[in-house]
Amino acid sequence: MFSSRAEGLALTLPAAVFAAALFLLPVGILLSEAFRDPEGGWTLMGYWEFFSSPLNQTVFVRSLKLAAEVTLVAAVIGYAAAYSIVTLPKTARGRVFGLVILPLMISPVARTYAWLVILGRTGFVNEALVSLGIVDSPLRILFTETAVFIGLLQLFLPLMVIALVSAMENMPRDAIPAARVLGANWVQVFLKVILPLTREGLVIGGTLVFTGSLTAYITPAILGGSKVLMLETLLYQRVTVANDFVSASVIAMILIVMSFSANLLLKRMATARRSRAAS
Repeated sequence: MFSSRAEGLALTLPAAVFAAALFLLPVGILLSEAFRDPEGGWTLMGYWEFFSSPLNQTVFVRSLKLAAEVTLVAAVIGYAAAYSIVTLPKTARGRVFGLVILPLMISPVARTYAWLVILGRTGFVNEALVSLGIVDSPLRILFTETAVFIGLLQLFLPLMVIALVSAMENMPRDAIPAARVLGANWVQVFLKVILPLTREGLVIGGTLVFTGSLTAYITPAILGGSKVLMLETLLYQRVTVANDFVSASVIAMILIVMSFSANLLLKRMATARRSRAAS
């Protein structure tokens, strides 16, 4: 396409400069605050003070646990949904896939506030449970980890489905029928055929879901409130309430490191599985 590599690099230069000036530079300045001490030097005391606080430890573990749980459940549901979609006729496949994409066109704020109506004490869930006689009085679902989990799963599940559908569409059409003819049950088909052939989609979808669940603010703030603090809501409080930019920078750095670590871990797991399959 280009007569020389330099021409291609020259065309990317404006975008690189724009990203560096308006994104990388401000983020770098913000994150550097986590390593500064009041005397102008460099220190790691901000991280020591953060992890030495029992509250921060609880928030850190809760954020990591919820992000991992949402990613795991999204992968399980996503594989079932993606397989169902790719086996449909082309016309029906397009319509169903459109329904999967449709929630992404709606504001996360509106989608999250809808759960206030559904999960409230007078919402659909509690009314159904009481009318069926499962519980005697409405349950407290809002402002719990369960509510945050449901909201995050509904928010990011389409990303996992889209990634897995794309991966499954690139699978050989005769791979699953061949495995079934050779006597493999559905568990073996999934572990030996589907999972190895769709690992790249799982890495992409898992990274998007985990990172989104870890860094989302709207959903934990609305459905969890101050009773279920997450790292992102704690960061907001440190900036707006405590005016503590050092702690906020520490939290921001932790979120970035955890996001990149999740992507590297998923890639390593996919590479390890590929190596075992090759051997």
